[in-house]
Amino acid sequence: MSVHILGGSQTDFAVNWHRAGLGFDALIRTVIEETLESTHIDPSDIEVVHVGNAFGQLFTGQGHLGGMPATVLPELWGIPSTRHEAACASGSMAILAAMSDLESGRYDCALVIGAELEKTVPGNQAAAYMGAAAWTGHEAQDTDLVWPTMFAAIAEEYDRRYGLDPTHLHAVSELNIANARLNPLAQTREWKYTPGSFTADDTANPPVVGPLRRQDCSQMTDGAAAVVLVSDRFLQGHNAFQATRRATISGWGHRTVGLSLAQKLSMSADEPYVFPHIRRAMQDALGRAGLADITEVDAVEVHDCFSMSEYVAIDHLGLTPPGESWKAIESGDISRNGSLPINPGGGLIGIGHPVGATGTRMLLDGYKQVTGQAGDYQIDGAERVATLNIGGSTTTVAGFIIERYSA
Repeated sequence: MSVHILGGSQTDFAVNWHRAGLGFDALIRTVIEETLESTHIDPSDIEVVHVGNAFGQLFTGQGHLGGMPATVLPELWGIPSTRHEAACASGSMAILAAMSDLESGRYDCALVIGAELEKTVPGNQAAAYMGAAAWTGHEAQDTDLVWPTMFAAIAEEYDRRYGLDPTHLHAVSELNIANARLNPLAQTREWKYTPGSFTADDTANPPVVGPLRRQDCSQMTDGAAAVVLVSDRFLQGHNAFQATRRATISGWGHRTVGLSLAQKLSMSADEPYVFPHIRRAMQDALGRAGLADITEVDAVEVHDCFSMSEYVAIDHLGLTPPGESWKAIESGDISRNGSLPINPGGGLIGIGHPVGATGTRMLLDGYKQVTGQAGDYQIDGAERVATLNIGGSTTTVAGFIIERYSA
């Protein structure tokens, strides 16, 4: 049984919802209404809802977000709905849960929402809140900058094992910011930069932690993304939905390891890859889709919460041997015109990273690419797109293969 994507929507990630005096009710109402409009789905068709959210209680005091869709849309009153949390991979967990519902035959039409509000507190407090996705009380205890500290440690591990030139990290950030210029929903699409913004200039690109600088880090973001997933049975009973606007999830991978970064690095000390479980998750996704390797897809959405996390993704996807991600950066393979474009719409650094929404946004962008609806950031002829979404210090990993629909 296949799972199909009928479409979805994304809010404008440049909007500060808190500053506008708006909360989760407005955010979720907006993304649901826009999703129903774009997919031509009637609310009565929706049989189950899955919501991805990581930090609702911390940033807003609001938990129990599975109940928010029915709160803002009375037509969903009584429809089963659940919230899922796995740090930055929360949206992907909501997708996997919806897929299970459809594949089991329990339901035939699922609404998946990813949503996060992060602009409710000052930046240092927001960064501290996000530290809850690490092993609280056991790692990064002496800093509020938990995630810059963790990904700086990953950079240092890469440098120790293979050698790492920070200029390659800056190049990743510069590419994603450039791609975001083409994306009308990207947080940074109109941000201004100087010639030194993607260099080691301490004024234009100040150091944050270790080799990471300001532009190596994604931003605090408010936003939501949603998709409608349906089964074969739903399509058989609803012939009116245009085949050209459908896509299929042909493969998926999901792996989870322990919370501690130090434990992860210790466990992989004798392995060729720093994070073998990321490699296995993507091999699972490719294998389930019947693909030999990553070169059989036309683009990839990867988790660049930091430029370093994209650097990790490149070799773990199998685009280069372990530790040699720099080769794909220098050659231009990951650029929009390269052999395997990565983050053609800007990634997390360019588009923004509302944590619980990111996995869903990635799937939506993959859908847009394979159905020719990505606008100015469309990759010509894209028929198959992969995603790689991580939570925490790669504790939770999920990937999907999205393909152009064929009957």
